[in-house]
Amino acid sequence: MTSITALLASAKPVEGGFSTEIPANWLQGRTAYGGLSAALALDAAVRLADDLPPLRSAQIAFIGPLSGEVNVTASLLRRGRNAAFIQSDIVSEAGLGFRATFVFMTSRDSAVAHDATAPAPIAPPPGDAKLYVGPDNFFTSNFEFFDPKADLGPAEWLRWGRLREREGLHPMVELMAIGDGLPPGAFKLFGKPTPLSSLNWQINFLDPAPVTQDGWWLLGAASDHAQGGYSSQRMTIWNADGALVAEAMQAVAIFG
Repeated sequence: MTSITALLASAKPVEGGFSTEIPANWLQGRTAYGGLSAALALDAAVRLADDLPPLRSAQIAFIGPLSGEVNVTASLLRRGRNAAFIQSDIVSEAGLGFRATFVFMTSRDSAVAHDATAPAPIAPPPGDAKLYVGPDNFFTSNFEFFDPKADLGPAEWLRWGRLREREGLHPMVELMAIGDGLPPGAFKLFGKPTPLSSLNWQINFLDPAPVTQDGWWLLGAASDHAQGGYSSQRMTIWNADGALVAEAMQAVAIFG
């Protein structure tokens, strides 16, 4: 198993970023797992400056398949007094496969203090919980998952997950890697395995420096609409203390 830490350690510098090889254990079908791509892209972005504000938002487009050797580059689009916008691209032999815009922004004094978020509905797994690890040569082999008993909708997932090897990772790079770890909500609507592919990912971070315990994050994904080969879903991430740390949306293509 090749960890993200090992991938980054073996990366070769290129202009504006680095090159690395996508190993088989990070593939999701014929392309790299989306969370890995997002993690690599964010790592390239944070290398641009040592004094970036906290990451607040990411707009991601999964443009095409990524495998084999890839170049991961980042460029500063704009930096003002409070915010920095950085674009990251990942290119393989097949061309541009991934593009993200990361928004880093400082906290500001405000008269508004509104928080209507709900706490995590389920506690982290106990120490003796039975955990799931995916098969070798598939991206889920890099994670440990725990499926709690919960009353869920027909196109909804709720699952605790953590990276098996996370030592040395930038905290937000780790969170990007785990944040896309669930199957699409629409996957549950099919009676047999059906190909699905994420098209984009918009994620907003509610906490400028989210932390958790023992690497555990509670991931949620729910689709309210799936029709005509297309699904829209809402996504959430809580930490082990039950605080909501990120909200997201994703569009998913359905091939079946």
